[in-house]
Amino acid sequence: MAPSTEGPTFAAPTGYTAIPVQFSEERPVHHCLYAKEARLRGEADKAHPQDRSLFVINIPGYVTEKGLSEIFASCGDVQSVELLDKSAPSLKKNMEGNTYFNQKTIKGFRVAYVVFKKASGMKKFKSNKVWTPSVISKRNDFVKAGIHKWIEDYEKSFTDVAALQAEIDNYMQEYDKKETKKEDKAKEKEGVPDEDGWITVTRKGRHPGVARTEAVNHRLLEKEKKKRAQKELLNFYAWQHRNKKKEHLAELRKKFEEDKQKIALMRAQRKFRPY
Repeated sequence: MAPSTEGPTFAAPTGYTAIPVQFSEERPVHHCLYAKEARLRGEADKAHPQDRSLFVINIPGYVTEKGLSEIFASCGDVQSVELLDKSAPSLKKNMEGNTYFNQKTIKGFRVAYVVFKKASGMKKFKSNKVWTPSVISKRNDFVKAGIHKWIEDYEKSFTDVAALQAEIDNYMQEYDKKETKKEDKAKEKEGVPDEDGWITVTRKGRHPGVARTEAVNHRLLEKEKKKRAQKELLNFYAWQHRNKKKEHLAELRKKFEEDKQKIALMRAQRKFRPY
């Protein structure tokens, strides 16, 4: 699709340019995307430079990143296209490049950030306010939609067990490398005072870093059970000891009251002679 100076104009929100698209040549009904210059700050600004980035909204499900790249290629070479379900740009994710653990189906209309390779692409986009409709699904590049898209998504939903296992193994290898680096750094800092003269002290077992076997885990569980049983027994003895103390105090109070009564009786009979 190429921008044109002549042709029908389409209504657009304030600040946006309407870009009509149609699914195929057999379906002349068009749908409008709305694009404007992206204005971001901080880390997002580095990933999407303002003088080269477009923010596009109202993107239907059949428009892919490749389709967006072809639409805006008439303005200049496109460096990257990022489709999102929200307007906030996604920076580097922890599971980036992951096939199975970072799957997210985007539903409904989406937004996108389109970055040109050069600032001239943005200038050409701004200079063209009228666009001719662009065909998304072509005979040599058919885009699946409707029931065909659902069938494709269903077939993709099945997981290749071997590929999944390979990805898990790769992830664990990378994780082990990171943990090893952390341990090495911690060992280097051990016993070395910092700027204020403080030394970091860590608590370690007799065999740090040794992987537990099933037998070791079973032994530790049995040990924990014994500790719990012993603690319950000690609690029972403590409760018994408290009860004995209470009973002893009750007996002392009873004897004290009986002695008071005896003294009172002896005084009444004048037989009480303390000296």
